[in-house]
Amino acid sequence: MIFSLFERKKANSALVTRQYEAITESARQPVFYRDMNVPDTVMGRFEMITLHMVLYFRHSRDAGPTARLVAQEIIEAFFEDIDHSMRELGIGDAGVPKRMKKIGRMFYGRADSYEAALAADDREALAAALARNIHPATPPPTAPSMQALAEHAFRVDRALANVAQAEYEGGTVHFPPAPVLTEER
Repeated sequence: MIFSLFERKKANSALVTRQYEAITESARQPVFYRDMNVPDTVMGRFEMITLHMVLYFRHSRDAGPTARLVAQEIIEAFFEDIDHSMRELGIGDAGVPKRMKKIGRMFYGRADSYEAALAADDREALAAALARNIHPATPPPTAPSMQALAEHAFRVDRALANVAQAEYEGGTVHFPPAPVLTEER
């Protein structure tokens, strides 16, 4: 039984890697950091990857058991990536588990609030949740606007709702690009 789990994970490795790379590539679009008030920092990038993963998982869970398995493996790859990054930043073995627990709570808390706003078709609630998470030190109403990012998230959500089950199962889901809001220099 345990060996079949490892064989399945090994077989899914290429498609999980491909899909995780598509998620992170979409989250790294310069427009978020240049035009949509997301700080180009480690935490800003974490926030964008989290948002894109929530959008992906929202629809992959309805794409069948194979897609759900791939999605679970993508979550595992995400947390392995964070663990590796912490160690590269010099956080010792004793400090990583505590920080990983905190990161896990952050991720799932954001997933719950973003999912609720998306399910309710509430752009204001999503913009408020994004502002609270992306700019935690700046309370409303002085926090930078997250309206453009919320609008983009709803566009992506609609696009991912129309992706075929086979694309979720095959790790070939692509995200629509974010709109350019200012002229690039």
